[in-house]
Order: sequence, then structure tokens, then C-alpha cells
Amino acid sequence: MNVSAGGLTDAAGRTHDVAPDARILSLVPSLTETLFALGLEEQIVGRTAFCVHPMPAVKRVKSVGGTKQVNWTKVEAARPTHAVLNIDENPKEMARELEARGILPVVTHPIEPVDNGPLIRLLGGVFDRTQAAEDMAAAFEAALAAFSAAPAPPRQRVLYLIWKDPWMTVSRDTYIARLLALGGWQTVAHDPATRYPKVQLTDDLMDRTDRVLFSSEPFPFKESHLDAFRQNHPRHAAKALAVDGEMLSWYGARARSALDYLRDLVTEVPV
Repeated sequence: MNVSAGGLTDAAGRTHDVAPDARILSLVPSLTETLFALGLEEQIVGRTAFCVHPMPAVKRVKSVGGTKQVNWTKVEAARPTHAVLNIDENPKEMARELEARGILPVVTHPIEPVDNGPLIRLLGGVFDRTQAAEDMAAAFEAALAAFSAAPAPPRQRVLYLIWKDPWMTVSRDTYIARLLALGGWQTVAHDPATRYPKVQLTDDLMDRTDRVLFSSEPFPFKESHLDAFRQNHPRHAAKALAVDGEMLSWYGARARSALDYLRDLVTEVPV
């Protein structure tokens, strides 16, 4: 994602003109929050059911379905000119169908914290909120520089769980894993063939893991799931930790506060 002489280029390589009067369909929860933060709330005409921030303002925008499948009748009724998408969260077929219906996809794909600056500037540039985007991006980049300059926390090996039945985790080329790595938490069970591998909670894996992180999303892990893990793996019971999935996986407007959350997390959790 970059700004070039010819315009603003998204993660799919498409160059966009500035669209100050765009009617925006946002199909990524973290980007819906970011669009609101950029002052675009009056131009957002549709969202997913998972776009739940900022509350209560987001309730004003009608849901058109989920991140993987939408109700096309509702999409057409919203009359969007642009749709904001993410390569990990939305299928390619959705982008193609949007374009076939005359709705211009704006595709994003941040894979590490440093990508937040270009991501925010892309959205601000396309939708004519350049100054607001620059302020937000610059504030994040200053916070990231300060975080990176601080003394490195002790390194730990962590298993970050995002799903159950089957158990699933994140590989090291994902945004989540690279954010955790900033705090010295190296994800285990990396699989170069897939970004979200299935895993078995074996003793061998647990022996190579210092912390087992149960994310609050996309699977809504509760304390009961941690209790079940402790009962099934008593030798590793102390490793279970509930974490805020929104803080650790949402990019854009939330990225700056995510750094504070990560700093507190790695500082407060004993080695």
C-alpha cells in the first residue's frame, strides 16, 4: 500500500483516485473502526455483523452479513461506490463479485505492525481524510518507535489459539505473530505452508511452549475453556492465559492502544 505519482495503490495493486463523496461498504471490523476514527461515519453505508466498534455509533450502519458471505440484496440496497476489504478476512470471490456489480474494492493486507502507517494513509487518501490519517499514522509510528526503543522484554514461546475443534493457531508471517514478537513472544507451531495451521495439543508441543494464549476471537474462548485445558493438561496448567483478540489482531485505529496492551501483558505475566 503506497502513494505514488499516479494515485493511491492498494494491496491488490489497484491505483485509486481520491473519492471524497464515496459511499463506503466496510467488510473488515478493524477497518470499520478506523473509518469512523477518520471521521467518515456519514459515508459508511454498510458493515458486517462483526463490525461492533465504535459503540454505539456503529449500530447506525446496517449489517449486510459476514466477512465471508454477504447478503447481496442488502449490499445493493446500500448503494455503495467502494468496498473496503482485507486479503485474510474476505474471499477473492467477494472482491470479484463486488467489482462485477460496479463497486470498487479497496484491498488491504497489513502483515506486521509497521504496515499500520501505510494502511491508515491509504484509507485517508482514498476517502479524502488525508490530514486525519496523517495525524493518526504519525501518532502510531511515534508509539511504535518508542516501544521498539524500550528495553527488550524476556523472550517467551507462546501458542496463540484462535479456534477449537480443530485447534488452530497463527504462523509467524501473520499480523498477530509479528505484533507478539515485538513484545518478545515468539509463536510456536509455525507452518510455512499455511498462515493459520491446525495443531494438536500434545505434551511435546506443550513442553516447547511457555504460554498458551486463548484469544477472545475469532473463537470466543471463555474461562471455562481455560479450566478445561488446565484439567486436561495439569502439568501445563499454569501456562494458560486469556488475551484480548481485538487488541492483538485489529489493525488501524486500534494499533496504538494495542502497543500499550502488549507492553502491559508481557510486563505483568511472569516468565
